[in-house]
Amino acid sequence: MSKSVKDAGLKKGLTSYGDEGFSLFLRKAFIKGAGYTDDALSRPIVAIANTSSAYNPCHGNAPQLIEAIKRGVMLAGGLPVEFPTISIAESFSHPTSMYLRNLMSIDTEEMIRAQPMDAVVLIGGCDKTVPAQLMGAAAAGVPAIQLVTGAMLTGSHRGERVGACTDCRRFWARFRGEEIDAREIDDVNDQLVPTVGTCSVMGTASTMACLAEALGIMLPGGASAPAVTADRIRIAERTGATAVAMIERKLTPERILTLDAFENALRVLLAVGGSTNGIIHLTAIAGRLGIEIDLDEVDGMARETPVLVDLKPSGEHYMEDLHKAGGLTTVLRELKPLLKLDALTVTGRTLGEELEAAPASFAQRVVRPFDRPIYPQGGIAVLRGNLAPGGAIIKQSAANPVLMEHEGRAVVFEDAEDLARRIDDPALDVEADDVLVLKNIGPVGAPGMPEAGYIPIPKKLAKLGVKDMVRISDGRMSGTAAGTIVLHVTPESAIGGPLALVRSGDRIRLSVSRRSIDMLVDDAELRRRAEAASPYVVAPDERGYRKLFLTSILQADKGCDFDFLRAPETTAKVPRPRG
Repeated sequence: MSKSVKDAGLKKGLTSYGDEGFSLFLRKAFIKGAGYTDDALSRPIVAIANTSSAYNPCHGNAPQLIEAIKRGVMLAGGLPVEFPTISIAESFSHPTSMYLRNLMSIDTEEMIRAQPMDAVVLIGGCDKTVPAQLMGAAAAGVPAIQLVTGAMLTGSHRGERVGACTDCRRFWARFRGEEIDAREIDDVNDQLVPTVGTCSVMGTASTMACLAEALGIMLPGGASAPAVTADRIRIAERTGATAVAMIERKLTPERILTLDAFENALRVLLAVGGSTNGIIHLTAIAGRLGIEIDLDEVDGMARETPVLVDLKPSGEHYMEDLHKAGGLTTVLRELKPLLKLDALTVTGRTLGEELEAAPASFAQRVVRPFDRPIYPQGGIAVLRGNLAPGGAIIKQSAANPVLMEHEGRAVVFEDAEDLARRIDDPALDVEADDVLVLKNIGPVGAPGMPEAGYIPIPKKLAKLGVKDMVRISDGRMSGTAAGTIVLHVTPESAIGGPLALVRSGDRIRLSVSRRSIDMLVDDAELRRRAEAASPYVVAPDERGYRKLFLTSILQADKGCDFDFLRAPETTAKVPRPRG
């Protein structure tokens, strides 16, 4: 499969020395040092973004995937060339993984632009890697296809099936409440992550895998296969072959990541009980293409989209169970009347055509029928009120129904350090029906919007058996977490949002049915507080990435992207109003 197009293969992006022939001659001379023949170098080039890292066990199977991708590329007549980018591991990223997502997106975009490639395979898995890659690829404009590393398998603790990381939080809460001892928490620590791969529940990694498939930027069936299975390797081989075919079809990201594609992804996010982080990441990806996510319309979509997938933290099963139940295809079939079936996918066929071609449905217990959902409305609800004029999010499918209509006294923590210092203090003035409020963990305040919104239950209450409380912050929480937790309060407190004005003792009212979150303090008092308030001081930096971050980061409703990376203007909004 030879090409002689001027801007293809090794001829792409030649450095200019004033002599184009010499530029190509020089490039070929150096690449031949790796042992390539002229025949190999005449083929279309499929680059492979290698995010393998010893710090990232979520990507521990990347070397195997790369070999399978290469096989698929070569079987289809292309030349595979791998290249490295940074790799973000959720548990090994300081100060937060979100802080580094935009850096990885820049790395991905610039390496796609800088190096000659006709298509690119993006290997992601851990929470921020897939959105970072799609953000970068969307702007770079080269045919791109996503491959995820896949979820880990589950482990077993004393006869009980366990998996990261919903069960991590569940067992740690039991340990904090002194229900289990140090020996048992050490034992379960050995079993929670039994293989490489991403978290085995519908956390952010699994959510982003499902969203990539729903967007059409990943092969049908590519979201659910566990990391250590032959199915995952076969998907990798097919991904390599598909990347070659995408070159002829000129299937660039903007042809796939359309308004219809984003509407399908939002629909899937709601139906799978996906991570609240999915909203931020979809917003960031769409923003690179000039598309705005309308939170109010998302909430309207949620009211008519039930949660169908019985996976932790909203249900009981794990990702390997979803794979055995037919994967995301089973979910898409149930959602078919609500989907945009003409959306194009990386195969060159539409979503509707792929669903028609998929294997037949069969009896299973993981994906519920549309008329018998696990939860009647979409997993995520959008809240507004005087506490969050720019919006806030709650994962209602993983919340305590009793607390979703609640009024309580605020117990306020000024920042993460204040929380760590006082949350387990026996003298803390807190009761089970209070509302825990954590300020200054937003995009600027932390910086980097950490997953600290999952505020731990104060130890004195945990010992009494308290499992959940209403918790509010301008930060995020892991998609693996559950609880009645209000997140992404916008604007954040560090830039003067109303959350900064809350004081311990204020009454706060949450009403998920009315989609509202308010502090019951009169406007005159709030004005007095605002006039007297001192700005929250975020330690500045005179150089490096931190300086870039603090001067460029946007709020959650803009996907926490950098202002200079978004498309220069918004051309459309999704979801589009129905009717």
